[in-house]
Amino acid sequence: MVASEKMKYRLADAMKELLEHDSVDKITVKQIVDQCGVTRPTFYRHFKDKYDLVNWNFDKLAQKSFRQMGVSLTLREGLTKKFEFIQGERTFFSAAFSSESQNCLMEYDYECIYQFYCEIIRKGGIDQIPEDLDFLLRMYCRGSIAMTVEWATGGMKESPQQLADQLIEALPPKLYELFKDI
Repeated sequence: MVASEKMKYRLADAMKELLEHDSVDKITVKQIVDQCGVTRPTFYRHFKDKYDLVNWNFDKLAQKSFRQMGVSLTLREGLTKKFEFIQGERTFFSAAFSSESQNCLMEYDYECIYQFYCEIIRKGGIDQIPEDLDFLLRMYCRGSIAMTVEWATGGMKESPQQLADQLIEALPPKLYELFKDI
């Protein structure tokens, strides 16, 4: 890992520590650099603002989560791994999804999960997703992201397995047929 990448992770770790006590919107760049033991110019060489830092970290975590989903044997296992990962990074995801002022992490997560499912469909032999299936997939992905955010910001009362089961149960029948053997 190059020094620039290491610094980004250090700043992200400082932000995560601060998120234990405050919301993203209340944390300042000064607090982040003080927590990390670096200067403000160091911060601004890597990020334009605290939301850029949050989005960068979210991107790294989301990509790791989706890589974990991709190595699963079943859809249930993939979703369970994703929710276990989110649970493990509970403080960050809860704070990131709760913030009103930052770039929309829900939209980013939607795009990631939508592309993930599209890739599964393509690997299943459908090169061009029919409009009716695409509509169902987009609607399902929006709903599953909304439920993930609700779960992450609401205290994660269900286990990752329970949430995965609920999301699979909510699949529209046509999508269920595509994913049932996965």
